[in-house]
Amino acid sequence: MSEAAEVPERLAGRRLDAVAAQLFPDYSRARLQAWIQAGRLRVNGAVAARPRVAVAAGDQIDLDPEPLHNEAEGQRAQAIALDVLYEDADLAIINKPAGLTVHPGAGVADGTLQNALLYRYPESVDLPRAGIVHRLDKHTSGVMVVARSLRAHTHLVRMMQAREIRRGYEAIVWGRLVSGGTVDAPIGRDPRSRTRMAVNESGRTAVTHYRIQQRFAWHTLLAVQLETGRTHQIRVHMRHIHHPIVGDDAYGGRRGHGKGIPQILRDHLEGFPRQALHARRLQFAHPVHGEAVDIAAPIPADFRALVEALTQHAPDRGA
Repeated sequence: MSEAAEVPERLAGRRLDAVAAQLFPDYSRARLQAWIQAGRLRVNGAVAARPRVAVAAGDQIDLDPEPLHNEAEGQRAQAIALDVLYEDADLAIINKPAGLTVHPGAGVADGTLQNALLYRYPESVDLPRAGIVHRLDKHTSGVMVVARSLRAHTHLVRMMQAREIRRGYEAIVWGRLVSGGTVDAPIGRDPRSRTRMAVNESGRTAVTHYRIQQRFAWHTLLAVQLETGRTHQIRVHMRHIHHPIVGDDAYGGRRGHGKGIPQILRDHLEGFPRQALHARRLQFAHPVHGEAVDIAAPIPADFRALVEALTQHAPDRGA
């Protein structure tokens, strides 16, 4: 469906793509530039093929926001079960299970959340990565928001960049922390391993807040809040403060089995199949109508069983 707007006096003389971004805020400037170059935007009835052309007050701009080719095209729609916590015409909130990869990549051709979204929401083929705006690691469980419309996708991406989406996690880490705190340490690629990240002074700003939920004899259950969203951020920051996440092979969570841990608890810890990290809660203003969205994903059975084992076999020893 085409959209139309008139250039107001305050935008007169500015370049077309900048004006279009003001008049059609549901779409990113990059997408509008692509549409201009594809001939999908007209000024006073004539196709405008150059983003830099200046516009005048009173010019009529018509936009035909047809979908562009994107990386979701050509991907297979697959009937993979999804635990949908909420959905409307513009977005869906998914409880991703541990073990499900978010989107195809190196060595993973299909069987991903993206393939599942293409099946459940066929219209998502017209959205970048089928509407995925953020990701969870394969072995991290929990709540994710995905877009179902282009306007929602544009605004959710902007909200992520502006840190307007609150993301809360629960994590079980090695060691008994004495208090909550904040890790403010930049994260970049680990120079010793291309598949891992590390605290790196040349990396990007990364801030993680954490507080104690429950202490055990050799471990701590944390509530974690992300201020930024870097790759592997919580896992890297927990390793940085010498409290790696239980079960995290890449960042030290299989090491440091404490002295005196009873064998039954060791068996639970060694048998835990993934990092003990769960995306618990998302809070944000709906990108279209602005109402508050606050969705929590239930604690998965494996995580809950590990907490129960720690409670039973490693109660808090006190200060």
